[in-house]
Amino acid sequence: MAITKHSRRPGDKAGSKVSTNLRSVAAIRDGDIDLSDIPELTAKDFARAIENPYFRPVKKAVSARLDADVIAWLKSKGRGYQTRMNQLLRRAMLQEVQARGRTRGRG
Repeated sequence: MAITKHSRRPGDKAGSKVSTNLRSVAAIRDGDIDLSDIPELTAKDFARAIENPYFRPVKKAVSARLDADVIAWLKSKGRGYQTRMNQLLRRAMLQEVQARGRTRGRG
């Protein structure tokens, strides 16, 4: 038996057979899909859900101009100052998003 290796990179175009199959699947209306063998998720199911332990956000290299004393402070904590910077920014972002969500709910 021969082994066939396939390699695709992000951005590679799909072959014509795959493209044809994707078009035919996309043409199916949601109401025509048989979901009888799939149980509907309930609020109880979502309450038991856990965060994916393997999830890692996509990182993007950026160049930023920061005050020298801020960089010195981050580096004074030891290795991983960029990770610490990301954690601080993420915490601030989440606090703002949550605060914005609370104020919208009051309207």
